[in-house]
Amino acid sequence: MSWSGTPTVESMKVALTIVDHLRRAEQVYGDRVAVIDETDQPAASWGALTYKEVARRARAQAAGLDALGVSQGARVAIVSQNSARLLTSFFGVSGYGRVLVPINFRLVAEEVSYIISHCGAEVLIIDPELEEALAGVTAKHKFIIGAESDAVLYKYDTEPKSWVADEDVTATINYTSGTTARPKGVQLTHRNLWVNASIFGWQLGINDRDVYLHTLPQFHANGWGIVFAVTAMGGQHIILRKVDGAEILRRIDQYGVTVLCGAPAVANMVLDAAAVPGTNTSRDQVRMVVAGAPPPTKTIEKIETELGWEFIQIYGLTETSPLLTMNRTRSEWDSMTAAERAAKLSAAGAPSLGVEMRIDAEGEVLARGSVVMSGYWEQPEETSKAIVDGWFHTGDGGSEGEYGFITIADRKKDVIISGGENVSSIEVEDAVFSHEEVSEVAVIGVPDEKWGEAVLALVVKTPGSTLTEDALIAYVKTKLAGYKCPKRIEFRAELARTATGKLQKFKLRAPYWEGRDKQVN
Repeated sequence: MSWSGTPTVESMKVALTIVDHLRRAEQVYGDRVAVIDETDQPAASWGALTYKEVARRARAQAAGLDALGVSQGARVAIVSQNSARLLTSFFGVSGYGRVLVPINFRLVAEEVSYIISHCGAEVLIIDPELEEALAGVTAKHKFIIGAESDAVLYKYDTEPKSWVADEDVTATINYTSGTTARPKGVQLTHRNLWVNASIFGWQLGINDRDVYLHTLPQFHANGWGIVFAVTAMGGQHIILRKVDGAEILRRIDQYGVTVLCGAPAVANMVLDAAAVPGTNTSRDQVRMVVAGAPPPTKTIEKIETELGWEFIQIYGLTETSPLLTMNRTRSEWDSMTAAERAAKLSAAGAPSLGVEMRIDAEGEVLARGSVVMSGYWEQPEETSKAIVDGWFHTGDGGSEGEYGFITIADRKKDVIISGGENVSSIEVEDAVFSHEEVSEVAVIGVPDEKWGEAVLALVVKTPGSTLTEDALIAYVKTKLAGYKCPKRIEFRAELARTATGKLQKFKLRAPYWEGRDKQVN
């Protein structure tokens, strides 16, 4: 017997793409209610949608982009609060070969314009609430979310053009503040997102009985990837447009919510609302995933004792899709007090499956794995700084302890995490310094019970200046999104510098972090 050839293993390789998640949901859970859209929004709510309907709308969106002449690989930007339309766009745009650019809706027009220009977005879709504020932002095709845009962007009578799936191409570009004055566009591939969602969903235990409340902004590292995991497993999505502690508790009770994510500030909002007598916290029902910055140990303890929820901490960056570590209570801790468990849960946690981490000689946390970005959009020099010899440099200082747990001790890069949002201190310094009566400025993060860290500007005024704190903050708000602006300004006669003139921020931060073993929250 002779053989003309043998099939190879490679021939069975199927590309991993994010539309896989919706394809499975449509097939297995097609008639199940998938999404309950926000009712209180300026555009017409999509109400309750089954997975069949979500998939139909995703295909229709792809066909609509086809009709506009938007080629595969082109960038489609959307600036929106949480909505069923944004959720569907992850599949309708990226799932058919285009690149979705979800933009922080808190940004001002100048910041959005920069992103649109930098990524070369052909299509811009804007939340109606932002129509006036972003009136000057342009793109080849610009739409305001609602009935008119729906008629153009969703072609229900046409099958979308086929796409030769490639797991290594960019699916989304997420802009993040870093150590430069301008945001960088993080390119996440289909493989990045697929692997992140799979591991996140597995380690979190997502299943078809889960009900996920969208307290986390969907634009934020693509909702940390949990939007894909919940979809693949046939869970239900409850859209929440604006975060409010009492409203979160109400919807948890109304819809039987089992999972939510957020920054420490969201946990504090919920704890405040739960303090009202007679409030139902749905004890023993909810697991809350927290990231952005570790909350105080007391807050972690309160989530267990006062809310009756499971607290789960993760650590990661937009550049890592984002999951790097997870810290979830272990059976070995069952006999501990709530306070003792809280102390254990304050660490970032152990590396997630498929992620390798180490601490280099300088104390910086390094990581590698399939979740690490392909690079920064159109910024090869920044990419080469971030990924060196196959390791991604997080810019965070840390240590490794019991169980391989990583603890973040400080930030080597000039980033402040306030309310779960990254704030580039350099970007804020540029905005403050642009005021004609500012001679010197240093921006640092200081501890804050509500936001984790608050942005503080230390300012030296020009001689004879009568500039006030309120006036300077108001000025900066014309330049930057509100969450980036200093919460406080302190005027100084001088700022600590080295002999060569470099700001010594560790000295400037020290008094505010006295009595703490690390200078980050």
